[in-house]
Amino acid sequence: MTVSAEYQIHHLQYLDNDGQLLRNDLPENLRDPAALVPYFKQMLMTRLFDAKAVALQRTGKLGTYASCLGHEAAHVGIGAVMRRGDVFAPSYREYGAMLVRGVRIRDVLLYWGGDERGSDYDRNSDAARDFPICVPISTQCLHAAGSALAFKLRKQQQIAVAVCGDGGSSKTDFYAAVNSAGAYKLPLILCVVNNGWAISVPRSAQTGAQTLAQKGLAGGLHCLQVDGNDLLAVMVAMQQARERALAGDGGTVLELLTYRLSDHTTADDARRYRDSAEVTDAWTREPMLRLRAYLTRAGVWNEQLENEWNAECAKRVDEEVNAYLATPVPPVEAMFDYLYADPPPELLAQRAAAIALENRHG
Repeated sequence: MTVSAEYQIHHLQYLDNDGQLLRNDLPENLRDPAALVPYFKQMLMTRLFDAKAVALQRTGKLGTYASCLGHEAAHVGIGAVMRRGDVFAPSYREYGAMLVRGVRIRDVLLYWGGDERGSDYDRNSDAARDFPICVPISTQCLHAAGSALAFKLRKQQQIAVAVCGDGGSSKTDFYAAVNSAGAYKLPLILCVVNNGWAISVPRSAQTGAQTLAQKGLAGGLHCLQVDGNDLLAVMVAMQQARERALAGDGGTVLELLTYRLSDHTTADDARRYRDSAEVTDAWTREPMLRLRAYLTRAGVWNEQLENEWNAECAKRVDEEVNAYLATPVPPVEAMFDYLYADPPPELLAQRAAAIALENRHG
C-alpha cells in the first residue's frame, strides 16, 4: 500500500511555567515585553471582574454565571489580535476577549441578569457587530462560518472567529463549520479552548482524537495546538491564523490548552467529579504566574504597579456593577416586541396575558 496523506500537529509555546522565554522567534510587534503590559492589565481586570460576578450571583444579584477563571490568557490573546470589522462569535465565558473588543462589564452583567439589552454592544466599539453570548453548544461556530462566507463574497479583508470548548468540538455544528471553512476556503478561525472538562466529562472521555486541533484536518484547515496559558503563544498563533485568512489561504483550528480553575458555572459543584489534587496542580500553571514573572524579570512590571492597577480595576468594576444594578428593569412586553416585524396572533395573545399578569401583581 502507498501512503495517501500524512499529517503532524505542532505545539506552540513561548513561556514556560516560570515565565522564561523558550524561543527567540517572536514577531517584531511582540519582542518588547512592554507591549504585553496592556494585555496583562486586561487579564487582571478580567479576573477581578470574574470574582465580582461570582459574588453577585451568590448574593442573588445575578443569574447563573459561567466563570472564566484560568482562561484569561487564551481569551485576552484572542481579542488582542482581532481588529475592527472582524466578527467574534463567543460561547459563554470569553469575557477577556469581549472586554478587549469594547464590551462593557455592565453589558455582561445585564446578560447574565436576564436582560437582553446586555447584548446590544456600543456601536462605536470593535464589538459592535459581534454575536451575543451563545449558551447552545457550538452553534456559534456556524454563525461565524456564515459571517466568514459573507466576508469572502464581498471581498472584505475581515475574519470571523468562534470559540468553543473541548466538549463543543464534539458537536456536529463544529464539524459543519470546519467543513464549510475548508470547502469554501473561508477566513475563519475556530478556537477550541480545551480546559480539560466539558462540565463533568473529562477530556479523556470526550474523544478518541490524540489532539483536538487535528479535528480540523478532515476539513482541510490549518491546525495548531497552543499553550493556552501562554499569552505570547496565543497571540502569535492568532496573528498567523489571521494573516493566513486574509491572504486567502483559508481557515484555522487552534486548540488552546488551559484549565478550568472554577466550577463549570455557579450552578455546578466540580468537587463532585474532579480530584482536588488536579486543581491544585493546575494552579501552578495558571496564566497570570508566568506572564507576571516574565514582565517583572524584564523590568516593565512590579508589585507596586500591580497594586495600583488592582485598585483602579476595583474602582472601575464597582462603577460598572452600580450601573448594572441601577438599570431599570425592561417592561414585560419587551420579550415579545423584538422578534417579529408582524407578530402572529398567538404571540400577541401571550403578550397581552403577560401584561395583564404583570399589572395584577403590581
